[in-house]
Amino acid sequence: MFKYRIPSFIHKLFSSYTWKVKTKDKILYLTFDDGPHPRITPWVLEQLAIYNAKATFFCVADNVRKFPETYALVKAAAHEVGNHTYHHKNGWKTPLHEYVQDVYLAQTYIQSKLFRPPYGRIKKKQAQVLQKDFKVIMWSHLSGDYDKNLNIQESISQMKKISPGSVIVFHDSEKAFDNLQKMLPVLLEYFHNQSYSMQALPQ
Repeated sequence: MFKYRIPSFIHKLFSSYTWKVKTKDKILYLTFDDGPHPRITPWVLEQLAIYNAKATFFCVADNVRKFPETYALVKAAAHEVGNHTYHHKNGWKTPLHEYVQDVYLAQTYIQSKLFRPPYGRIKKKQAQVLQKDFKVIMWSHLSGDYDKNLNIQESISQMKKISPGSVIVFHDSEKAFDNLQKMLPVLLEYFHNQSYSMQALPQ
């Protein structure tokens, strides 16, 4: 519904979720969903290292199980990790108990207080239960890198419309990689040249 940026009235409507981080400093929060991936995630880590940038990787726990060495690379590079469920569950289509159970199963692989619902879809009751143990992290900017029909230049232009505390979503996944390869180096250079510090979300 909101293609690139989440309007402020949504932030206020669901104010218990984190959409941006309150700060006056030029700090930006890059996030990557759906990994780890044994080929794509290391490439992302290389790009971030060029600018000494840190990010938060919201991992699907089944991928952590499959690719523990790649997950270890993320941790070794001092990036932050977050829970993105075990099976990439859509909260709108999943009963409460099943959804919550999947998140806590993921927690056996991903020790984090940060949780991002896949697709940003979570029911109020699901959130209420999970917020006893997790911060629910959404975003202010959505790159759309997973969209095979993405207008890359348009997305880059929209991602440049940042302000202190912005949270941007990318994906270290097969579906997103073609677009990510074209977008991420350009945006990292831009953010760096704008004197933004790229940091991981605080636990």
